[in-house]
Amino acid sequence: MGVIRLGYPATASVLPYTAWPKDLIDKLSGIYQLASGGFEFDGGELSAFSEPEIREILQSWKDKVEAIAVVGVFSSLKNEEEFRVAEIAREELGEKIPVSLSSTIGSIGLLERENASILNAGLFKVMEATSRGFEKALQSEGIHQAEVFLCQNDGTLMSIEYARKFPILTIACGPTNSIRGAAYLAGLKDVLVLDVGGTTSDIGVLAGGFPRESSLAVEVGGVRTNFRMPDIVSIGLGGGSIVRRDGDEVTVGPDSVGYRITEEALVFGGETITATDIAVRLGHANVGDRKKAEQIPLEFAEKAYQKIAEMTEVAIDKMKTSSGDVEVVLVGGGSLIIPDQLKGVRKIIRDEHGAVANAIGASISQISGEYEQIYIYSQKPREEALQDAEEKAYEKARLAGAVVETIEVVEVEEIPLAYHPDNATRLRIKAVGDLV
Repeated sequence: MGVIRLGYPATASVLPYTAWPKDLIDKLSGIYQLASGGFEFDGGELSAFSEPEIREILQSWKDKVEAIAVVGVFSSLKNEEEFRVAEIAREELGEKIPVSLSSTIGSIGLLERENASILNAGLFKVMEATSRGFEKALQSEGIHQAEVFLCQNDGTLMSIEYARKFPILTIACGPTNSIRGAAYLAGLKDVLVLDVGGTTSDIGVLAGGFPRESSLAVEVGGVRTNFRMPDIVSIGLGGGSIVRRDGDEVTVGPDSVGYRITEEALVFGGETITATDIAVRLGHANVGDRKKAEQIPLEFAEKAYQKIAEMTEVAIDKMKTSSGDVEVVLVGGGSLIIPDQLKGVRKIIRDEHGAVANAIGASISQISGEYEQIYIYSQKPREEALQDAEEKAYEKARLAGAVVETIEVVEVEEIPLAYHPDNATRLRIKAVGDLV
């Protein structure tokens, strides 16, 4: 794939793929080119955009790239140059060439937004193959006319066509589904959720019915990005976590027998002591053959169970926004290993269907659209800016598959830019609508 950055010569000191893992650069080919264009923070021209220059770059890439990522300096303020490059790319390389535009993916911050756009472009081919596989699987079962939707990482859905344009939005959608499903089972809209699997545990927060988003830059595959990601803490603790003695101490995880738990755990006839075996030994769970867990020394089991409690308490504490005790909804197939009493937790809510909270979360999801841009209120009044951003968020939700009549704004975020002299504000609006 190829990367075009609009911002030469101002950005030449820090090139695309800076601080990327070498193996990932090699996988994506590492082809890039800096070109004239881009904007200043106040919307002024950084350098003159040149269509002939763009065409020359693209012509030199014929038969060398399968996707394009376009990144303009301050395209979060003005993005017309990025869209023009996309048009030229389709003229020069064919209508089917997939193009990833940074202004439609990331936020403020050139390198992080560029990284997110490159990763998105790198996933085009993977998502195309995966989505076609979904469609063929349905057809093989006699389902030919169904409209297919995929989960996003904000707890909502998007059409399969939309997912092919923005595959990066599916990253970390699993934990968000569990969070939504857990809250639905508990009948709550504001709660902390702990999803325990076979290898890891994910802790997230539901705020107003949707997963809380991370306010920090997020690393994906060792690459620093700033696109939308859920605020999730993951720890190496699950039902299959391997328990060992380390001197006088007992360790739990982070390695795990994973899906092989029904073969390798003691209670299933294996020879590996897992967190599930500990829970069974102490009478906190009833799975497999309990007699086989009795070979575990009681003192060892109690130390391991205390370690499980401590790991969970530390992770929950990281997600709390106040010092008070919280309610926790506990879900996931490995949730049986978690104690009923934890420090800092007022109440633990378990549900008989908690093992399938992930599927429930996916099935109840709505469709969303999110729009973010920098507006200069001295040039465009706040009311006009809000209306413009709302309309574009509505349109994104519609394109993602939402029923127009059901779309409504659920989140508005305004952040003034202190370094800007003309009352500039980063405005982000999220709209949500029903699937049917």
